Amino acid sequence: MTISQVEAAQSAISSFERNLTWWVLACIIVGITLGKAEPGLFQAIAALKVAEVNLPVAVLIWLMIIPMLLKIDFSGMGEVFQHGRGIAVTLLINWLVKPFSMALLAWVFIRHLFVEWLPAEQVDSYIAGLILLAAAPCTAMVFVWSNLCGGEPRFTLSQVAINDTVMLFAFAPIVALLLGLSSIVVPWDTLLVSVVLFVVVPVIASQILRALLLQQGAAGAIDTTLKALQPVSLSALLLILVLLFAFQGEQIIHQPVIIFLLAVPILIQVYFNSMLAYWLNKKFKVAHCVAGPSALIGASNFFELAVATAIALFGFDSGAALATVVGVLIEVPVMLSIVAIVNRSRHWYEREG
Repeated sequence: MTISQVEAAQSAISSFERNLTWWVLACIIVGITLGKAEPGLFQAIAALKVAEVNLPVAVLIWLMIIPMLLKIDFSGMGEVFQHGRGIAVTLLINWLVKPFSMALLAWVFIRHLFVEWLPAEQVDSYIAGLILLAAAPCTAMVFVWSNLCGGEPRFTLSQVAINDTVMLFAFAPIVALLLGLSSIVVPWDTLLVSVVLFVVVPVIASQILRALLLQQGAAGAIDTTLKALQPVSLSALLLILVLLFAFQGEQIIHQPVIIFLLAVPILIQVYFNSMLAYWLNKKFKVAHCVAGPSALIGASNFFELAVATAIALFGFDSGAALATVVGVLIEVPVMLSIVAIVNRSRHWYEREG
């Protein structure tokens, strides 16, 4: 990404960020209200799934990430190796810090501090769901978060590819270790479908579109297209937030205390891991355009895989499934707040000494 592209992206996003709190709050209220008013409609939309991946949400994610992938020139992917320290930090946070820190937080809050307010028969299940949520790093939405903080798109793509590879080998053993189970039923269909839908298809589509734009020979054709698509991307992001809260409107209304209590360790874990990754990148003198997405990748979750695994292991109505759903609900507003922190702290990050 060129300096002009970064500046243009930050300038275009600034007005959105100024009203970020109100946009998110409005989407949450609208989502819960619509979910309560038309539960049948949103249950039908929520049921449009392939391997636990919701297809309407997948389409909206395409609208967000294809324009971001359009910026990537694959001829320069070799430059990613310059960001080895950023990759190392992200892998450290994703696989050696996040799952274990969540296990500790779940033990402290769910097993001890909040145990009196939770159904006793579901405590173990809640803890399991929180661990499942933390054990799988995000693969799709990180493209959105990276773009919003002016992240290096080739680094983000390479990190997603690395995480997908590591996940094939590390997810089941880590979860089995932390849950004390002899084996884990990994929903491989969910993992495969998610990678294809959220990585392979968008990458191919974006590169075809990029080639067509470059063939036109018009100066700035890609920048012009990106500018035209940006309102569509932001609208898709807000609509996803509305859908997620509409899908779970009944749960939120009927179990607000439990959802709030489950959200506490998730929130602490997300902010802890993102800020730890951000600080480590600064200590290792990693560029801000890499540190931003590194922090966001280190904090976000692959909630489709977490939800599917919770259902496969504990059942649809289990506390584990509810805990992973809480992660889904807070993912977007929380990650947007981290984007705001990363953007507003750029001067501090880049300041020497």
